[in-house]
Amino acid sequence: MSMTHQAIEICGLHFAYPDGHVALDGIDLTVGVGERVALLGPNGAGKTTLMQHLNGVLTPTAGTVTVGGVVVERSTLREIRRRVGLVFQDPDDQLFMPTVIEDVAFGPANFGVGGDELTHCAQAALDVVGLADQAQRSPHHLSGGQRRRAALAGVLACRPDVLVLDEPSANLDPVARRELAQTLLGLPTTMLVVTHDLPYAAQLADRAVVVDRGRVVADGDIVDILADPDLLAAHRLELPWGFDPGSLERARATRLGVGG
Repeated sequence: MSMTHQAIEICGLHFAYPDGHVALDGIDLTVGVGERVALLGPNGAGKTTLMQHLNGVLTPTAGTVTVGGVVVERSTLREIRRRVGLVFQDPDDQLFMPTVIEDVAFGPANFGVGGDELTHCAQAALDVVGLADQAQRSPHHLSGGQRRRAALAGVLACRPDVLVLDEPSANLDPVARRELAQTLLGLPTTMLVVTHDLPYAAQLADRAVVVDRGRVVADGDIVDILADPDLLAAHRLELPWGFDPGSLERARATRLGVGG
């Protein structure tokens, strides 16, 4: 498979912060078109730093990041940011307009979409996340789960090729978690899910990549990785108390049923 057929290709990625802290220490990672990958690791592992390289928020100290055959660099940032949609952990970082529909329309408008096409983009994105009936409300009057879905709609309205989600289940109640999972499982987009929530990762992804101290330390089938207690313990990851690893296969079956 050629590079241009990979959704994401990261080669020899290094990044050091100005204080000298090395956050990424030689990351190599390839994600195929349409893949759903969970990016796992303890706090300080480099997950968020890696995520911020995918649309040029940060610039590598060394190495390259390529999205759909386009290298992430200063001259390609506008195209890269159309291709890669980031959904932040705190939806309030993305919601700032007076109404939900204006928030959702902001991204595509910034990329030059206007008129009837803009209206259609925004309304279609709200339909996808189940918020069409909330279009004229203030985002700040929505529940936490609704705000998360509104932020997702704002990214989806830009029609990205790659969707990157930072801790998508954080601070959501069980119903909101399930509703968001159903929305995400209905999307055909290549997806990278950065999370500490291991059961949620198993529900959403087929593959897990474990990062620790700025390096990829495991990459494989998510059921195999989450069923390896020694691997999890070595990298300060832990399934919930009483969680049966056998239920990971059931989570996958449920996910395939929802997404199929």
